Amino acid sequence: MSASASAGNNEAGQGRGESIRMEAEASGDSRVYQAGRDQFIFNLPPLPASPIRQIVEGDVPQRPRAFQERAGLLARLHERVDGHGAAVIDAVTGTPGVGKSLLAASYTWACQRARWPVIAWITAESEDHIVTGLAALARRLEVAVPEEDAFASAVRARDWLAAADHPALLVFDNATAVDQVRRWCPATGAARVLITTRNRAFHTLYDEIGVGVFTPDQAVSFLHQRTRLTGPGAEEVVDELGCLPLAVGQAGAYIDRRRMNYPAYVRLLRGYPLDRYLPSQAHDEYPHGTAAAILLSVDQIEQAVPTARDMLELLAVLSEAGVPRTVLYGTTDPDPGPAAEGIDQLLADLADTSLISFSEDGATVLMHRLTNRVLRERAQHHVDVSRGEAGSHLGEVLEGAVGLLHRFNGQIPDGAATWAARAAVDMLVEQTSALYTVTCGWGEPSEELLSLRAWCGTYLENLADPGRAIPLHEQTLTDRERLLGGDHLHTLASRDSLANVCRAAGDVTRAVSLHERNLGAFQRVLGGDHPRTLGCRNNLAYAYQDAGDLGRAIHLFEQNLADRQRVLRADHPDILTSRNNLALAYADAGDLDRAIPLYQRALADQERVLGGDHPDTLTSRSNLALAHKDAGDLDQAITLFEQALPIYQRALGEDHPDTLNCRNNLALTYHAAGDMDQVIPLLERTLADRERVLGDDHPDTLQSRGNLAGAYRDMEEDFGRAIPLLERTLADRERVLGDEHPHTSSSRVNLATAYRAAGDVSKAIPLMEQALAAEGRMLDGNHPDLLTTRNNLAYMYLEVGDPARAIPLYEQVLADFERTLGVDHPQTLTCRNNLAGAYQTAGDQARAIPLFDQARTGRERVLGGDHPSTLNSCNNLANAYRAAGDVGRAIALYEETFAVCERVLGVDHPLTKIVCDNMLATRERANAYPP
Repeated sequence: MSASASAGNNEAGQGRGESIRMEAEASGDSRVYQAGRDQFIFNLPPLPASPIRQIVEGDVPQRPRAFQERAGLLARLHERVDGHGAAVIDAVTGTPGVGKSLLAASYTWACQRARWPVIAWITAESEDHIVTGLAALARRLEVAVPEEDAFASAVRARDWLAAADHPALLVFDNATAVDQVRRWCPATGAARVLITTRNRAFHTLYDEIGVGVFTPDQAVSFLHQRTRLTGPGAEEVVDELGCLPLAVGQAGAYIDRRRMNYPAYVRLLRGYPLDRYLPSQAHDEYPHGTAAAILLSVDQIEQAVPTARDMLELLAVLSEAGVPRTVLYGTTDPDPGPAAEGIDQLLADLADTSLISFSEDGATVLMHRLTNRVLRERAQHHVDVSRGEAGSHLGEVLEGAVGLLHRFNGQIPDGAATWAARAAVDMLVEQTSALYTVTCGWGEPSEELLSLRAWCGTYLENLADPGRAIPLHEQTLTDRERLLGGDHLHTLASRDSLANVCRAAGDVTRAVSLHERNLGAFQRVLGGDHPRTLGCRNNLAYAYQDAGDLGRAIHLFEQNLADRQRVLRADHPDILTSRNNLALAYADAGDLDRAIPLYQRALADQERVLGGDHPDTLTSRSNLALAHKDAGDLDQAITLFEQALPIYQRALGEDHPDTLNCRNNLALTYHAAGDMDQVIPLLERTLADRERVLGDDHPDTLQSRGNLAGAYRDMEEDFGRAIPLLERTLADRERVLGDEHPHTSSSRVNLATAYRAAGDVSKAIPLMEQALAAEGRMLDGNHPDLLTTRNNLAYMYLEVGDPARAIPLYEQVLADFERTLGVDHPQTLTCRNNLAGAYQTAGDQARAIPLFDQARTGRERVLGGDHPSTLNSCNNLANAYRAAGDVGRAIALYEETFAVCERVLGVDHPLTKIVCDNMLATRERANAYPP
């Protein structure tokens, strides 16, 4: 902060410690390697005059052939829901195969016909399924942030439902755990919630609608409709099947396809050799006749269609919640053309047997969980001599499923492009998790399956979803350590992936520990020069850098660059990456003399090797621009950002997050140059675009809000607009990120300094003290951010006339900066300037002037004589000369500084005006009181 004659000489900080922390983004590289109609009519709530478009999310079952409406149950269900008002929850319970999901689907179909705006069908077998389903709903509602994790998106969907005043239906299908469902139910609003479950614990909290088997009359009626036969024997069939709806449906489909009568079917059913296909203890657990009915249908279609067995068994080991057709096609393209025709025909044949069905939109294949179980147990138990099998067939089925998912995985892009394939990632995660569960119930997972799990974790990391990525990586690491050993390369890859996602999630201590362990293992197994060893060292250096240990980070980056240059060809991408990473570490350490040439070389090499539009090239150009900005070469920084922005727009699109980052950085560089006409419109546009593209609560949006507030304050001294924006940003970060997140602490510092600038120090000091206490708990005692906050608090103590508290803080911070960052680091120089100001305020000019002079000469040496910070130091030293009575030296230094400010910054720059005012005031004083 620049100082005038009447305001103090201190600077609240620079870089991260600016009075308002204007947040620009640099980029690095941390990874070296994702139909009839219901007859029952409800009196459903009317819709508003102009209803919003209808959203139906999830795999709502299609209406089956010869659907037997259970009007009595449906009426009871509707009576419970309608009678309890908003947010009613009903548990639809029953044993397998009785039709719980179809009862819930019947209610859903009625709500669809009534044009309810929002209907969501959520698989609820696990909390991960619930979170995934609600996150998908959030995206349909357009309340999700593209790069936030699934949990945060799911919360948004739940909160939206809780606030909705239009009818909405939320179905949790096949729920297993009460607590997992309860926490995701909207507590208020007009949403109605249905839960299908076999867990009777739900009855203690929610009204029960018990669903049992068909009555004999219902079962016979259903059988007559399905078979179009009214001859004798139907009663005997349904009695043999215990009136179980699933089994009656299987029987009807079989009788219809085989054109047989009811007595013939009963003879087949009673004579079916279950022991040959299922373990005896298994079929005893099924409802009477069910397994035989299912397997009769299976046998019939497998005999008629040779490929049916492979498809049925594949579906049996994938997700019981349903398998998207695109997964079965092995592509993320929902319409792959002729290649899918054979699969579609096979699925249609299977649907005719009632062994499978489809979601309402036809995009997902559904198999009843009981059918699923029978087929899995048959595959595990049955030995088919005709196919040459020597043992359980289940292993072969699992291997085929893994191969299919690997083909599907091959269509999902890695890195920054994953965000556009979120739906495909969710599909892969769900199917892989289901396959992993089945496999672990049978034996040990194969390395091919663990590789799929590792990819799932990587994709979730790309989607900024550490809540799901970390458990996946942890389990994969545990499995590989058990099966392969701690030093196997696949185990090391898993440990590295876990460390990277921990670092991204802010758990830097754990990341450092994992990377250190991995580096030792790579050196032991592969040697110090192997590319993967060098990659691990790169990642460890990044973790040190995030932890604030720049000394160790720079040492490792330097070592890595030297080793890669020695081991790899001259233009290898890893060498270009190493140069960028080392330059970024130098820049973080304030060593711009070494950072800028490295960035320049990295940029030139990447333009030559990768091309000007490559993302790595754009990253290097942005990083070089930021380094020039930090060095005070604002014209060059602006030129680089102005060159980069249209390339980002052309290569990535106007709304891509990296494009918005570049625009944000260009605006901040205009801000540093005092270009008032450019700054605020550009920041306002960036904020509006981030709100539209990323959402109100995305970290980049919150950053933009803080930056715009800083511009209002600094460019227009408009505290009326700045402070409310900063207050909102702090509240949002506390809500979204938590009280003790570094970005939340940064917001506290920004708001505190804005209060101070507006003259409300009584609010500023407690907030800054709170920020310091939080950072003391979060950060290492020598972390630069912690030291900067301590510096800013000392500044505020000084402003309220308390140098006794300010000077000891400044002395401590200066000693810490000199020890951790070095005597010439920009933050060290800022702190030396501020300590000088504290001595000056206390009347100790003898100590103040030498420190101001040291700060000035240090900045001239490090930043150059034209840098704004150097000019600020010249102004502060001149102020000190004047306060000491040496008016002649003061005027001379003011005049010299003013000339440079006019030349470098222009006459309208705030610092130029401050120096001019100080110069004129001192001249006036000299004329009024000549020596």
